[in-house]
Amino acid sequence: MCVSKCPSRLVEVNHASSLAGLPHGFLGRTGGVSTGDVAGLNVGLGSGDDPTLIARNRALAADAVLPGAKLTTVYQVHSGDCVVAGDWSDAERPHADALVTDRPGVLLGILTADCAPVLFADREAGVVGAAHAGWKGAIGGVTDATIAAMERLGARRDQIVAAVGPCIAQASYEVDEGFRDRFVADHIANAEFFEAGRAGHHQFDLEAYVVARLRAAGIAWAQGIGLDTYALEDRFYSYRRATHRAEPAYGRQISLVALG
Repeated sequence: MCVSKCPSRLVEVNHASSLAGLPHGFLGRTGGVSTGDVAGLNVGLGSGDDPTLIARNRALAADAVLPGAKLTTVYQVHSGDCVVAGDWSDAERPHADALVTDRPGVLLGILTADCAPVLFADREAGVVGAAHAGWKGAIGGVTDATIAAMERLGARRDQIVAAVGPCIAQASYEVDEGFRDRFVADHIANAEFFEAGRAGHHQFDLEAYVVARLRAAGIAWAQGIGLDTYALEDRFYSYRRATHRAEPAYGRQISLVALG
């Protein structure tokens, strides 16, 4: 993983070695024009922020990865659904949690604030994808749906590489017994992604779980970049941190990938 800066606004762009050579980046809150509780590069259309500032931040984010590209996002609902990127407006975004494309110049974007953003590519086939993997989407198979959608566009899973970007880390992600039981009921091996915490609670490793699902799907390479959105307050937005502090709003960061 490496970090670069967009000189005009010092937008932080975190890169993954598995996606080297492709326009991509896991962005945080650094840079941007929003103020207050969502200060920085807030791109969340549903965050309650000034729409003018959000639009400016989205443009800054896109320009930091692929200047002039069309940014395409979806209306995320914590599902396992993936769609092929279309020419819809922001107001017409389909309800889904992943999108794919084989069209150069289309910049796919996924918004997060603790959930795991996952970027995919099959360089040889010329297909990329992006997925929002919160715990519901992750156990619901959103990464598997993305791989399948890429295959329908001509990708081969043994050529697909993927990276899991900044998300809440195990040390910051306390869950109850019911949460753990749901994952273990899905597959007994999922117990390995939980460590014992205070009485009746566990610490869940979302990044490791998502990486394991990607590897189990048989793709060529899957990696996590190991950045904790909850702990790195100056760099990333976090829904759970904002909730713990009873803050009235929280921002969203964006992760982007495209064919050059």
